[in-house]
Amino acid sequence: MRSKLSQFNFDLPAELVAKYPTENRDDSRLMVVHRDTGKIEHRAFKDVLDYFKEDDSFIFNNTKVFPARLYGRKEKTGANIEVFLLRELNNEMRLWDVLVDPARKIRVGNKLYFSDEEDNDILVAEVVDNTTSRGRTIRFLYEGTDEEFMGELNLLGNTPLPKYIERTAEPIDRERYQTLYAKEVGAVAAPTAGLHFSRELLKRLELKGINFAELTLHVGLGTFRSIDVEDLSKHKMDAEYFKISQEAVDIVNKTKLAKNRLCAIGTTSMRSIESAVSAEGLLKPAEGWTNKFIYPPFDFNIADSMITNFHLPKSSLVIMVCAFGGHELILEAYEQAIKEKYRFFSYGDAMLIL
Repeated sequence: MRSKLSQFNFDLPAELVAKYPTENRDDSRLMVVHRDTGKIEHRAFKDVLDYFKEDDSFIFNNTKVFPARLYGRKEKTGANIEVFLLRELNNEMRLWDVLVDPARKIRVGNKLYFSDEEDNDILVAEVVDNTTSRGRTIRFLYEGTDEEFMGELNLLGNTPLPKYIERTAEPIDRERYQTLYAKEVGAVAAPTAGLHFSRELLKRLELKGINFAELTLHVGLGTFRSIDVEDLSKHKMDAEYFKISQEAVDIVNKTKLAKNRLCAIGTTSMRSIESAVSAEGLLKPAEGWTNKFIYPPFDFNIADSMITNFHLPKSSLVIMVCAFGGHELILEAYEQAIKEKYRFFSYGDAMLIL
């Protein structure tokens, strides 16, 4: 039977979308969903330790969010504009794929100025192409080193909080909208299941003998793009860059072959590993772009458990979670989450599916 978008709809009270993170990373709540029995438990996130043992493995996405939202002004008119950096297209020419707002005012040939708090112009960019209604290609006119250029972007850029959070970024977001193990710069959205891991919890997991396998998937804005087709087989995901090293493959396959528990931390980790499955049903090294869309029915090959946040109705994320946990069971869990006032979305609470 074909999966339909309307099967993944539910009423989510707006006040349950978390606007801010918890005081401490592992203060969030944890709902534990058991696929074999249908049992649902309500725990604290730090209790995740109770469900794993020595030689189990966690698969983390070590992508790092960069401050992708820039506020500037247009030449001559001085009109305020927002530029959202999506991805670098050419390092030498400093070409970037971006979204602009308001788009109707930004045309090819326009120069855009970005200033610091003292109104000193730090970066200038020229619009060189239209890509979509809101999309543009811009070229930064900057002659310093790559390191200096990224330093200026870090100075001027704002943490790219998703629009659903409905507030502008604040200093706290620089640290908290980033996992503690983030290393590879390139994401415009955080792999949010990893935000719950504190330094203390990571250390306790390590001391328990749990292995950490790291991969990279640079999360793009396509993660939040709404699905506008009822027949899910017709939906196309935006492609995202990912990389899985031989080191990660060795950890994952050793765990799988030993029949120990393998936990994907987040939907991005799950998408990555399911994009790199060998003919033998094991993980293989990979680097490239994936547009894999996981929806029911789907046979998962690698992980037998996953940690994920609570997602929005009819999103590709909640659809993947239903594919993994079972449609009816996950929607029942979401009903309980709403009743128990769990916090939703990027800064919200977590679910462990076993």
